[in-house]
Amino acid sequence: MEGPPVSHLPPPLPPDTEGLPDADGPSAAARAASGGGRWSRARWPRVARGVAVATTVVAAVLLLAALSLPNRLDLLTPKAFLRLPAEGIVLAAVLLVLPGRARRVAAAVAGTGLGVLTLVKCLDMGSYSVLERPFDLVLDWILLDDAADYLRESFGRASEVLAVAGALLLVAAVLAVTTFATVRLADRMARRRPPAGRTTLVLAVAWVTCATFGLQLGGAPVASTLDAQLVDERVRAVRAGLADARVFRAESAVDAFAKTPPDRLLTGLRGKDVLFTFVESYGRTAIEDPAMAQQVGAVLKEGSASLRAAGFDARSGWLRSPVLGAGSWMCHATLLSGLWIDNQQRYRNLVSGDRMTLNKYFRKTGAWRTVGVVPGVRRAWPEAGFFGLDRSYDSTHLGYHGPYFSWTPVPDQFTLEAFDHLEFGRRNRRPLMAEIVLASSHQPWAPLPRMIGWNGLGDGSVFGPIQKAGKDPAEVWKDTERIRAEYRASIEYSLRSLFGFMRRYADANTVLVFLGDHQPRPEVVAGSPRRDVPVTIVAHDPKVLDRVAGWGWTPGLKPAGDAPIWAMNQFRDRFLTAFGPRG
Repeated sequence: MEGPPVSHLPPPLPPDTEGLPDADGPSAAARAASGGGRWSRARWPRVARGVAVATTVVAAVLLLAALSLPNRLDLLTPKAFLRLPAEGIVLAAVLLVLPGRARRVAAAVAGTGLGVLTLVKCLDMGSYSVLERPFDLVLDWILLDDAADYLRESFGRASEVLAVAGALLLVAAVLAVTTFATVRLADRMARRRPPAGRTTLVLAVAWVTCATFGLQLGGAPVASTLDAQLVDERVRAVRAGLADARVFRAESAVDAFAKTPPDRLLTGLRGKDVLFTFVESYGRTAIEDPAMAQQVGAVLKEGSASLRAAGFDARSGWLRSPVLGAGSWMCHATLLSGLWIDNQQRYRNLVSGDRMTLNKYFRKTGAWRTVGVVPGVRRAWPEAGFFGLDRSYDSTHLGYHGPYFSWTPVPDQFTLEAFDHLEFGRRNRRPLMAEIVLASSHQPWAPLPRMIGWNGLGDGSVFGPIQKAGKDPAEVWKDTERIRAEYRASIEYSLRSLFGFMRRYADANTVLVFLGDHQPRPEVVAGSPRRDVPVTIVAHDPKVLDRVAGWGWTPGLKPAGDAPIWAMNQFRDRFLTAFGPRG
């Protein structure tokens, strides 16, 4: 008796929704079943089903994490991910109603967009941690190159390469993961439309309920619209950034002193050497933070006493800096140009124009030689011409042959000694207007130089053993309190260098204006939103300080807590007014 014909085909697949067609036609898994994957699924159906479910769950978790990810490191807590993101619910609803090809295209586009938004959040985290503001998608891209330079000069070439490689890998991974996860979840929902639809409806009702009653978790609403708000803010910021060039041109066209004759400029300073000195990261925190005030205050008190003994007096106030944590060049430009320079686009527009700076006004009189001492500059600096400098000295022109101190090319004490040797101590010279940038208090604040005898500075090689014995920045940056302690020590060193220079080289015709450029990084300011920096005028001639008697500044090197606070861009015009014929 013959039995039924023997089939040479493999047995049919066990029931598995992963292999069933959906309303739009055969699923991707079913179409792939004609290949080798079919045999694997047939042999290990439970494993295949488990992998499918696990992949879907992982995709859902990744998308939820991306949608809930905050854009600040201080908000990156487990509670931040216990939210109902409205954007995810809306996206699920849209993908459920779209047909096959349109759904997959929409899922891929949405996944890529979510990846881009996640990367923007990562940029924001880095920007907030240094600058205490979000990343500007129009104006801040050049800062990435500066960040790479900082890593190389502070931690070495290997650290820079690893950081850049890691950043590129992160970009590729985030885009790939969010796109794959969205497409995967969209296909899974399409194969299970009824339960997916019910789940989406329940989540939507839950979101509306939480929003209606204002339910919160950890001080933030459970019904979240974080990504929608972020996109809206970025669109507005991009529009503002694109329009800012036009606004800046209008501001630049206004200059109250543009038509002032040279013989009526700076008449109250004729015959004086005027030194404008920026102390890197010298902010209000250094003077008022309880962990620093005593030590830095002692240096200021000691400096006041020694300068007073040499016949000098001082007045101090506050300036509000345009930036926080980084961007010193924008602060220098703000003070000298009288314009608010808080982004790189404004800086570029400024230095490509013909705005009169304080340096230029000094040079316009014909009574001063203008020089710049910029040890932080390591390459060609065409901006020297814009600022109106007759001569500028970068790190390669100061005669320094000692080691770098992390980012800092030249210790402040040597910088000031070189200034005296190259310009200040020359005989039979014209009065000087000098812009001097002290950089030893630049982050990462390790290793640090220390004061040595001025006669023993030589070519700077004496700093070799000091640099080798200094602290490792990688170790210092493991602990916030260490960072703050080293920052404080760096400010003490910079101030001692400056006061030592004044005692050693200044005379009755020396006028010093020294100030901070910006507050230090958020880790150091301990969450303070203030951007104030101290500013001080030191002079031997009492007539100089009489000119600023109406400013309300505090006698001495330390401004009082209630001393006036001006925006940094207001200083130029107030200074020109005070030391003009009517001052």
